[in-house]
Amino acid sequence: MSTPSLPPLAIRRLTLRDLTACADLSEDRGWPREEHKWGLLLTAGKGYGIDDPDGGLVSACVVTEYGSQDHPDLGAIGMVLVAERHARQGIGRLLMRHIVSTMATTPLTLHATPYGRPLYEELGFKVTGRAEMLRGHFTPGGPEPKVVTRAATAEDLPAILRLDEEVFGADRTPIITRLPAFADRLRIAEENGRLIGYAAAWPNMDTHVVGPLIASDTETAKALIVSLAAHTERPLRTDIDVRHEELLAWAKERGLASVAFNAVMTYGIPELPGDWTRRFAPLTVAAG
Repeated sequence: MSTPSLPPLAIRRLTLRDLTACADLSEDRGWPREEHKWGLLLTAGKGYGIDDPDGGLVSACVVTEYGSQDHPDLGAIGMVLVAERHARQGIGRLLMRHIVSTMATTPLTLHATPYGRPLYEELGFKVTGRAEMLRGHFTPGGPEPKVVTRAATAEDLPAILRLDEEVFGADRTPIITRLPAFADRLRIAEENGRLIGYAAAWPNMDTHVVGPLIASDTETAKALIVSLAAHTERPLRTDIDVRHEELLAWAKERGLASVAFNAVMTYGIPELPGDWTRRFAPLTVAAG
Protein backbone atom coordinates (compact mmCIF):
# COMPACT_ATOMS: atom_id res chain seq x y z
CA MET A 1 0.00 0.00 0.00
CA SER A 2 1.59 3.28 -1.10
CA THR A 3 1.97 6.34 1.11
CA PRO A 4 -0.47 9.13 0.15
CA SER A 5 1.40 11.91 -1.63
CA LEU A 6 0.89 15.62 -1.16
CA PRO A 7 -1.12 17.54 -3.75
CA PRO A 8 0.78 20.12 -5.85
CA LEU A 9 2.55 22.43 -3.44
CA ALA A 10 1.76 26.15 -3.57
CA ILE A 11 4.30 28.50 -1.98
CA ARG A 12 2.78 31.61 -0.41
CA ARG A 13 3.90 34.63 1.59
CA LEU A 14 3.68 34.27 5.34
CA THR A 15 2.52 37.02 7.71
CA LEU A 16 2.35 37.54 11.46
CA ARG A 17 -0.88 35.54 11.42
CA ASP A 18 1.32 32.51 10.68
CA LEU A 19 3.54 33.03 13.73
CA THR A 20 2.04 30.17 15.76
CA ALA A 21 2.24 27.80 12.78
CA CYS A 22 5.91 28.75 12.27
CA ALA A 23 6.65 28.13 15.96
CA ASP A 24 4.82 24.79 15.74
CA LEU A 25 7.01 23.87 12.77
CA SER A 26 10.16 24.75 14.75
CA GLU A 27 8.97 22.55 17.62
CA ASP A 28 8.14 19.72 15.21
CA ARG A 29 11.80 19.64 14.11
CA GLY A 30 13.11 19.69 17.67
CA TRP A 31 14.01 23.39 17.62
CA PRO A 32 12.90 25.87 20.29
CA ARG A 33 9.62 27.61 19.39
CA GLU A 34 11.38 31.02 19.28
CA GLU A 35 8.15 32.98 18.84
CA HIS A 36 9.90 36.25 19.73
CA LYS A 37 12.41 35.77 16.91
CA TRP A 38 9.77 34.60 14.44
CA GLY A 39 7.81 37.78 15.17
CA LEU A 40 10.80 39.96 14.28
CA LEU A 41 11.62 38.03 11.11
CA LEU A 42 8.03 37.99 9.82
CA THR A 43 7.74 41.76 10.22
CA ALA A 44 11.24 42.89 9.17
CA GLY A 45 11.63 40.20 6.51
CA LYS A 46 9.52 38.18 4.09
CA GLY A 47 8.26 34.77 5.09
CA TYR A 48 7.53 32.01 2.59
CA GLY A 49 5.67 28.81 3.35
CA ILE A 50 3.74 25.81 2.11
CA ASP A 51 0.44 24.90 3.77
CA ASP A 52 -0.28 21.37 4.94
CA PRO A 53 -3.74 20.19 3.80
CA ASP A 54 -4.14 18.67 7.27
CA GLY A 55 -3.36 21.98 9.00
CA GLY A 56 -0.20 23.90 9.85
CA LEU A 57 2.78 24.28 7.57
CA VAL A 58 4.70 21.74 5.51
CA SER A 59 7.65 24.12 5.19
CA ALA A 60 8.73 27.69 5.92
CA CYS A 61 11.63 30.09 5.63
CA VAL A 62 12.30 33.83 5.93
CA VAL A 63 14.29 36.19 3.71
CA THR A 64 15.47 39.51 5.15
CA GLU A 65 16.43 42.03 2.49
CA TYR A 66 18.96 44.82 3.04
CA GLY A 67 19.61 47.96 1.04
CA SER A 68 17.19 49.58 -1.39
CA GLN A 69 13.63 48.27 -1.29
CA ASP A 70 13.49 48.10 -5.08
CA HIS A 71 17.02 46.72 -5.59
CA PRO A 72 18.28 45.02 -2.40
CA ASP A 73 22.03 44.73 -1.90
CA LEU A 74 21.73 41.45 0.00
CA GLY A 75 19.15 38.89 1.08
CA ALA A 76 19.67 36.79 4.23
CA ILE A 77 17.87 33.43 4.27
CA GLY A 78 16.99 31.77 7.56
CA MET A 79 14.63 29.46 9.46
CA VAL A 80 14.48 26.96 6.58
CA LEU A 81 12.29 24.17 7.97
CA VAL A 82 10.38 21.17 6.66
CA ALA A 83 7.96 19.25 8.88
CA GLU A 84 9.33 15.89 9.99
CA ARG A 85 6.44 14.00 8.38
CA HIS A 86 7.31 15.53 5.00
CA ALA A 87 11.10 15.36 5.28
CA ARG A 88 13.31 13.84 2.57
CA GLN A 89 10.72 14.45 -0.17
CA GLY A 90 12.48 17.34 -1.90
CA ILE A 91 10.28 20.02 -0.31
CA GLY A 92 13.18 22.01 1.13
CA ARG A 93 14.83 22.00 -2.30
CA LEU A 94 11.57 23.19 -3.90
CA LEU A 95 11.24 26.07 -1.44
CA MET A 96 14.88 27.11 -1.77
CA ARG A 97 14.73 27.04 -5.57
CA HIS A 98 11.69 29.32 -5.34
CA ILE A 99 13.57 31.76 -3.08
CA VAL A 100 16.63 31.85 -5.34
CA SER A 101 14.41 32.44 -8.37
CA THR A 102 12.32 35.11 -6.62
CA MET A 103 15.40 37.02 -5.47
CA ALA A 104 16.69 37.04 -9.09
CA THR A 105 20.03 38.92 -9.17
CA THR A 106 20.08 39.84 -5.46
CA PRO A 107 23.13 38.28 -3.72
CA LEU A 108 22.16 35.86 -0.93
CA THR A 109 23.67 34.61 2.29
CA LEU A 110 22.78 32.06 4.95
CA HIS A 111 24.22 30.14 7.90
CA ALA A 112 24.14 26.41 7.18
CA THR A 113 24.23 23.51 9.58
CA PRO A 114 26.21 20.44 8.49
CA TYR A 115 22.84 18.80 7.75
CA GLY A 116 21.64 21.58 5.44
CA ARG A 117 24.91 22.43 3.74
CA PRO A 118 24.78 19.77 0.95
CA LEU A 119 21.43 21.12 -0.31
CA TYR A 120 22.71 24.70 -0.41
CA GLU A 121 25.87 23.62 -2.21
CA GLU A 122 23.73 21.79 -4.77
CA LEU A 123 21.88 25.08 -5.39
CA GLY A 124 25.13 26.98 -5.96
CA PHE A 125 25.90 28.47 -2.54
CA LYS A 126 29.58 28.60 -1.58
CA VAL A 127 31.14 28.42 1.89
CA THR A 128 32.82 31.76 2.61
CA GLY A 129 33.24 31.61 6.38
CA ARG A 130 32.35 29.94 9.68
CA ALA A 131 30.68 30.99 12.89
CA GLU A 132 31.00 29.29 16.27
CA MET A 133 27.97 29.21 18.54
CA LEU A 134 28.77 29.74 22.23
CA ARG A 135 26.46 29.31 25.20
CA GLY A 136 26.83 29.55 28.96
CA HIS A 137 26.69 31.67 32.08
CA PHE A 138 29.14 34.54 31.77
CA THR A 139 31.62 34.74 34.67
CA PRO A 140 33.34 38.10 35.19
CA GLY A 141 37.07 37.99 35.83
CA GLY A 142 40.48 39.15 34.71
CA PRO A 143 41.31 42.70 33.65
CA GLU A 144 38.22 44.72 32.90
CA PRO A 145 38.07 46.26 29.40
CA LYS A 146 38.78 49.98 29.64
CA VAL A 147 36.25 50.95 26.98
CA VAL A 148 33.31 53.02 28.24
CA THR A 149 29.83 51.71 27.47
CA ARG A 150 26.34 52.96 28.29
CA ALA A 151 22.71 52.21 27.52
CA ALA A 152 21.64 53.43 24.11
CA THR A 153 18.96 56.13 23.84
CA ALA A 154 16.65 57.17 21.03
CA GLU A 155 19.12 59.93 20.15
CA ASP A 156 21.80 57.30 19.43
CA LEU A 157 19.80 55.53 16.73
CA PRO A 158 21.00 57.62 13.73
CA ALA A 159 24.65 57.01 14.70
CA ILE A 160 23.96 53.29 15.23
CA LEU A 161 22.39 53.06 11.77
CA ARG A 162 25.37 54.83 10.16
CA LEU A 163 27.91 52.58 11.88
CA ASP A 164 25.90 49.45 11.13
CA GLU A 165 25.66 50.22 7.41
CA GLU A 166 29.38 51.02 7.25
CA VAL A 167 30.36 47.74 8.93
CA PHE A 168 27.66 45.45 7.53
CA GLY A 169 28.01 46.80 4.00
CA ALA A 170 24.28 47.38 3.44
CA ASP A 171 21.48 49.46 4.94
CA ARG A 172 19.65 47.44 7.63
CA THR A 173 17.31 50.20 8.81
CA PRO A 174 14.09 48.08 8.88
CA ILE A 175 15.56 45.54 11.30
CA ILE A 176 17.92 47.76 13.32
CA THR A 177 15.17 50.29 14.12
CA ARG A 178 13.21 47.40 15.68
CA LEU A 179 16.06 46.58 18.09
CA PRO A 180 15.00 48.91 20.94
CA ALA A 181 11.64 47.12 21.19
CA PHE A 182 12.96 43.65 20.35
CA ALA A 183 15.99 43.56 22.68
CA ASP A 184 16.04 43.71 26.47
CA ARG A 185 19.33 45.62 26.39
CA LEU A 186 20.96 47.83 23.77
CA ARG A 187 24.41 49.19 24.67
CA ILE A 188 26.86 51.44 22.87
CA ALA A 189 30.60 52.09 23.22
CA GLU A 190 32.05 55.55 22.71
CA GLU A 191 35.46 57.13 22.33
CA ASN A 192 35.78 60.91 22.54
CA GLY A 193 32.04 61.21 21.93
CA ARG A 194 32.19 59.02 18.79
CA LEU A 195 30.30 55.75 18.48
CA ILE A 196 32.76 52.85 18.09
CA GLY A 197 30.47 49.91 18.74
CA TYR A 198 27.07 48.67 19.77
CA ALA A 199 25.48 45.41 20.88
CA ALA A 200 22.11 44.05 21.89
CA ALA A 201 20.94 41.24 24.14
CA TRP A 202 17.53 39.83 23.25
CA PRO A 203 15.49 37.09 24.93
CA ASN A 204 15.27 33.70 23.28
CA MET A 205 13.66 30.97 25.37
CA ASP A 206 15.87 30.67 28.50
CA THR A 207 18.87 32.59 27.12
CA HIS A 208 19.86 36.09 26.15
CA VAL A 209 21.30 36.18 22.64
CA VAL A 210 24.13 38.69 22.14
CA GLY A 211 23.80 40.19 18.67
CA PRO A 212 24.35 42.23 16.69
CA LEU A 213 27.85 42.80 18.07
CA ILE A 214 29.72 45.45 16.12
CA ALA A 215 32.89 46.97 17.54
CA SER A 216 36.01 48.81 16.41
CA ASP A 217 38.26 46.16 18.01
CA THR A 218 38.28 43.15 20.32
CA GLU A 219 38.56 45.20 23.53
CA THR A 220 35.44 47.12 22.58
CA ALA A 221 33.62 43.87 21.81
CA LYS A 222 34.62 42.50 25.22
CA ALA A 223 33.40 45.65 26.98
CA LEU A 224 30.02 45.41 25.29
CA ILE A 225 29.61 41.75 26.25
CA VAL A 226 30.60 42.49 29.85
CA SER A 227 28.07 45.32 30.05
CA LEU A 228 25.28 43.13 28.65
CA ALA A 229 26.13 40.19 30.91
CA ALA A 230 26.01 42.44 33.98
CA HIS A 231 22.28 42.98 33.44
CA THR A 232 21.06 39.39 33.09
CA GLU A 233 21.07 36.16 35.07
CA ARG A 234 20.27 34.07 32.01
CA PRO A 235 22.91 32.14 30.06
CA LEU A 236 24.30 34.06 27.10
CA ARG A 237 24.30 32.74 23.55
CA THR A 238 26.08 34.18 20.55
CA ASP A 239 27.54 33.24 17.17
CA ILE A 240 31.05 34.62 16.66
CA ASP A 241 32.96 34.74 13.40
CA VAL A 242 35.77 32.19 13.88
CA ARG A 243 38.33 34.70 12.60
CA HIS A 244 37.89 36.58 15.90
CA GLU A 245 40.08 34.07 17.73
CA GLU A 246 40.97 36.37 20.64
CA LEU A 247 37.33 37.09 21.48
CA LEU A 248 36.42 33.41 21.23
CA ALA A 249 39.22 32.40 23.60
CA TRP A 250 38.26 35.15 26.06
CA ALA A 251 34.56 34.21 26.01
CA LYS A 252 35.40 30.57 26.70
CA GLU A 253 37.57 31.62 29.64
CA ARG A 254 34.51 33.49 30.96
CA GLY A 255 32.24 30.45 30.97
CA LEU A 256 30.80 30.25 27.45
CA ALA A 257 31.23 26.86 25.80
CA SER A 258 31.24 25.87 22.15
CA VAL A 259 27.90 24.40 21.04
CA ALA A 260 28.15 24.12 17.26
CA PHE A 261 29.74 25.46 14.09
CA ASN A 262 27.76 26.79 11.14
CA ALA A 263 29.05 27.49 7.65
CA VAL A 264 28.51 31.02 6.35
CA MET A 265 27.48 30.65 2.72
CA THR A 266 26.92 33.12 -0.11
CA TYR A 267 25.25 33.01 -3.52
CA GLY A 268 26.05 35.50 -6.27
CA ILE A 269 28.97 37.13 -4.42
CA PRO A 270 32.41 35.76 -3.48
CA GLU A 271 32.16 37.04 0.11
CA LEU A 272 29.97 39.16 2.35
CA PRO A 273 30.16 42.94 1.95
CA GLY A 274 31.32 45.26 4.71
CA ASP A 275 34.15 45.01 7.24
CA TRP A 276 34.37 41.62 8.94
CA THR A 277 37.06 42.88 11.34
CA ARG A 278 34.41 44.96 13.12
CA ARG A 279 31.52 42.52 12.68
CA PHE A 280 31.81 40.06 15.56
CA ALA A 281 28.34 38.48 15.77
CA PRO A 282 25.08 38.67 13.79
CA LEU A 283 21.75 39.76 15.22
CA THR A 284 20.71 36.17 14.55
CA VAL A 285 22.05 33.61 12.11
CA ALA A 286 18.60 33.72 10.49
CA ALA A 287 18.97 37.37 9.47
CA GLY A 288 22.69 38.15 9.42
